[in-house]
Amino acid sequence: MHLSDSITHLKGVAPAMAEKLAKLQLYTIQDVLFHLPSRYQDRTRVTAMGALQDGAEVVVEGEVEYAEVAVRKRRILSVQITDGTGSLQLSFFHFNQSQKDALQRGTKVRCFGEVKQSFNGAFSMVHPEYRTGVAPGMDLHKDLEDRLTAIYPATDGVQQGTLRKIALQVVAGLNADMLPDLLPAKSTEYSLADALRLVHQPKPSDSVYQLTEGIHPAQQRLAFEELLAHHLSMQQMRQRIQAEPAVTIQSSGKYERGFRAQLPFQLTKAQERVVADIKTDMARSYPALRLVQGDVGSGKTVVAAIAAVNAIEAGQQAALMAPTELLAEQHYANLKSWCEPLGIAVGWLSGRVKGKARQAVLQQLADGEIQLMVGTHAIFQDEVVFKNLALLIVDEQHRFGVHQRLALREKGEASGFSPHQVIMTATPIPRTLAMTAYADLDYSVIDELPPGRTPVKTVALPESKRDQVIQRIQQACTSGKQAYWVCTLIEESEALQCQAAEDTALQLTEQMPDVKVALVHGRMKAQEKQQVMAAFKAGEIDLLVATTVIEVGVDVPNASLMIMEMPSAWGCRNYISCAVAWAVER
Repeated sequence: MHLSDSITHLKGVAPAMAEKLAKLQLYTIQDVLFHLPSRYQDRTRVTAMGALQDGAEVVVEGEVEYAEVAVRKRRILSVQITDGTGSLQLSFFHFNQSQKDALQRGTKVRCFGEVKQSFNGAFSMVHPEYRTGVAPGMDLHKDLEDRLTAIYPATDGVQQGTLRKIALQVVAGLNADMLPDLLPAKSTEYSLADALRLVHQPKPSDSVYQLTEGIHPAQQRLAFEELLAHHLSMQQMRQRIQAEPAVTIQSSGKYERGFRAQLPFQLTKAQERVVADIKTDMARSYPALRLVQGDVGSGKTVVAAIAAVNAIEAGQQAALMAPTELLAEQHYANLKSWCEPLGIAVGWLSGRVKGKARQAVLQQLADGEIQLMVGTHAIFQDEVVFKNLALLIVDEQHRFGVHQRLALREKGEASGFSPHQVIMTATPIPRTLAMTAYADLDYSVIDELPPGRTPVKTVALPESKRDQVIQRIQQACTSGKQAYWVCTLIEESEALQCQAAEDTALQLTEQMPDVKVALVHGRMKAQEKQQVMAAFKAGEIDLLVATTVIEVGVDVPNASLMIMEMPSAWGCRNYISCAVAWAVER
């Protein structure tokens, strides 16, 4: 057996099953080996009924006291078993007569399932797995598992039993020669092969808690190697990028001085520090790669704009890419108002720019007439050609795929140079995590808000406080302020999300007749969305009900209150039957 062998070499994996396993990205022996369990069940021991705990998955063994069919809203087979230390109620909503007949009084039964405790302290299992034995003295213990049972990520048509069988075959044929250790022996108590054997087939003595939480030393050893490999690959990518040539950008500061002079505020010390970082980066002969992280309103766009005007003064082009049209158009409006007085030509490109207008923009960009291009993903399409792109600014980079960002970087390589890159994000990634996940990037933080900004206050409220939230919105809107009501994702479905927003807008309009309510969601036409957002920004709308289409960067300073409705469909354990509203106020 070799790691590169197809899974069809394994017993029980016919071509039809191989097609189903492909949905789990399982193609080779190695893929099966690294398809790790997501959780574990302990079927190696019998738990006394007197020691049952709510929520535990256990094996119990006892004798049937009674079995009866109760008729409520539906027929339920109710079976009570006991082992002398306690009793347990078994409930079956789907059953037949032969099952009822097999569970007669005095029958020995062994069950596995999740225990639930009712308000009166009684324990029950719903549709447990079970076996019966009626022979006198029959020992059901003999069929207990000798290992913890692994539960794998699965897909339609692939049962847990199938995944366990193929994993067992792979682990049985595993040897140290197949998986050489790349980590020093002193750095870990488990070899790679031993760690994989353990996570696929842990012994009863291994802690189910540690394995479930992912903190068992064997799991930690696998995680460490994966993170180390990721980090090294990022460093290798960084080295490759830094081996490429980039335009050395040095300017007299004329454009920057003019840019600063028209700003109605002074940059904070944190902004000045990040501006200096970027200038140092761009003065080098290899591409800059810098992540700029800062809270909403900390001034990331101004910092990026200063970098852009310096690149343009040096005779180069700059581009800013944002993930949504709303955010990109906001950047375009700001940069146009800042840069055009300096004589800098700012261009705009999105999927909505078509026909002759699009061709004109593309020609101006290729000729170098447009010095600063702002847009969505449309600006990295094949037909978009820059004359000399030297600076690439990406807002909220996690919203773009790696290939999308690489495609835009390649736009600058047409002139023989790789562009410098500045990545902006408001996502509060702690430094240690950022340096792990973005090892190919330098890292700057704008950790100071401009003077006079009120800190954001966030509170979580149950659905029972909904009337109070609505009252607070009405007070804010009556006093001249504006507010957002955001309907968040429901089961990853845009259709359901839009429907929730429409229903919410209708309800809020009825509840607050004096408040001007409007709606914006992802299924509206782009022009309709822009009209609504423009009206909201102009103060013609008091309350904007929206989906997460407005989730990043929408700038309406007068909107000081945001409600984010979290529906029960999110499945939060502490709020099973109610929605939660997150009220964010500044």
